[in-house]
Amino acid sequence: MTRLRIAVRRFGPFESAISKQFENFVSTRGDDAELDAVAMDLNELHDSVIGGRGLASGEWDIAFLNTDWLAEAVKDGLLEDLTPHLARAPLADFPDAWSPSLTRLQSFDGGYWAMPYHDGPECLVYRTDLIAEPPTSWEEFHRLARKHHDSERGRYGTVLALYPDGHNSFYDFCIQVWSRGGEVFDTRNRPLFTSIEAHEALDFLRSLARDDLSIAPNCRALDSVQSGELFAQGKVALMANWFGFAAYADTAETSEVRSKVGVAPLPAGPSGRSVSLNVFWVLAIGSGSANKELAWDFLRHCASPEMDLLTTQEGAIGVRRSTWLDPEINARLPYYHQLDWLHEHAREMPVTPDLARISHIVDDLMTAAVTGDRPSADLLAEAQALATGSP
Repeated sequence: MTRLRIAVRRFGPFESAISKQFENFVSTRGDDAELDAVAMDLNELHDSVIGGRGLASGEWDIAFLNTDWLAEAVKDGLLEDLTPHLARAPLADFPDAWSPSLTRLQSFDGGYWAMPYHDGPECLVYRTDLIAEPPTSWEEFHRLARKHHDSERGRYGTVLALYPDGHNSFYDFCIQVWSRGGEVFDTRNRPLFTSIEAHEALDFLRSLARDDLSIAPNCRALDSVQSGELFAQGKVALMANWFGFAAYADTAETSEVRSKVGVAPLPAGPSGRSVSLNVFWVLAIGSGSANKELAWDFLRHCASPEMDLLTTQEGAIGVRRSTWLDPEINARLPYYHQLDWLHEHAREMPVTPDLARISHIVDDLMTAAVTGDRPSADLLAEAQALATGSP
């Protein structure tokens, strides 16, 4: 019996969806195959499939990858180019059935390296039973967080996911810089951490993270999944987070806020710009896999309309436009169709193999900012020097 080993980002909807999709795959094809799916947190996942070269050694046939990791994985020879597989067993409606923003980040260095699996740009997620009009500026966001903060009742105004996993801290910093009219990277993908906008961004996040009258406690221990779960538990009034956590809070059986979830564009900075971020999860085949044809056939199965819809039904976010516009999904989650708009207004990270390293430098920057009293200018200069390798 053939066994497909898949490294999965630890998240209940990912784990249940991939299991049901494989079960459907095997029953549909009649293959004698079994699934060995192992769920891991972000740092562990990156260390296993990329740092430990598990995708090249044959330890993993398939892995869930964050799009930020793709250039690093390709540079290190860890991924199978999917172009020949698309030619051998194509998808009839690929790529037209997907938003271009979900297919271009995987296409570089002469190959096509992964299939989109889970989507959901950053957006404002809020409690509609508490907030009638979502905030349109970060200052208003902070004011509403204070207004609805009630720690005695176990409800917090907002939450930040500050766990240092190269994920939300980095993304929050980038969004704050962009919304103020600044840039995080120059045209050669070199970091720009010492601008006025970067200083303002760090000051805002630092102030928010230290405001005990608006923020959930112990945010430095929370990753993005845990912050989303906190919202679903009814303990957060509003947050800047991934679209997927809004859907999760509206569908999870254990959620305390079902039918009380609203989604809106992220607040704007002083520049008047509302900017989202497009980072998504893909399925990639390891260059060392001994089961590449079977792995591709499974990726192809997951990309079908029915299986993409299943991804959403399990609480993650499908990536096909047909899923976004599905009448039943929008009847249950009336903001689902907004995904097209969010993608049109979303920024993307540069395609560079250095991104994971830089994201952890920003993690350290954020940790120092929220736990110490060093001036923001000094912290940003230090991060700039570490990121660029210049004194």
